[in-house]
Amino acid sequence: MKKIIISIFLLFVSMNVFAHGPSPQKVEKTIKINASPDKVWAIIKDFGSFQKWQPLVTDSKLEKKGEDTLRTLTLKSGGKVVERLKGIDEEAMKLKYEILEGAVPVADYNSFIVVAKGPSPNESSVTWVGRFYRVYKLNPPIPAGQDDETALKAVNEMYDVALPALKKLAETK
Repeated sequence: MKKIIISIFLLFVSMNVFAHGPSPQKVEKTIKINASPDKVWAIIKDFGSFQKWQPLVTDSKLEKKGEDTLRTLTLKSGGKVVERLKGIDEEAMKLKYEILEGAVPVADYNSFIVVAKGPSPNESSVTWVGRFYRVYKLNPPIPAGQDDETALKAVNEMYDVALPALKKLAETK
């Protein structure tokens, strides 16, 4: 009897090794900006004006729902994304938000953007970090467009076009 119980247990454990689901993904990008941290922070913390420095976004609508601050982004591609502000830390110059739903091929996306002082008073460093999963959370086969590669490509594109636009806006404003 003991051997049967051990055999069943080992079979159960070995099957769970292959049933892990998707791995968490992370994108982290940093850019140096020739503008004071206060100036850069003022742009970033304006949660309702993301379209000013995100070229993939044509419009941003801010609304309060109970305690939550939500923004609905209209994308150039025609889709929409709903995000929730998770927090603004003035002292640390850090903004945290999450994607609730929309036309971005990710799931459970959580992000923060932080502004740090550079070597001189008119220099800043902006770091943007996103953690997320692919859309399809089950094991293979994974439908096209719902895989890790698609999710990583989308988030990298968001950061790669937005950070240089933020730099340009902060340095010319």
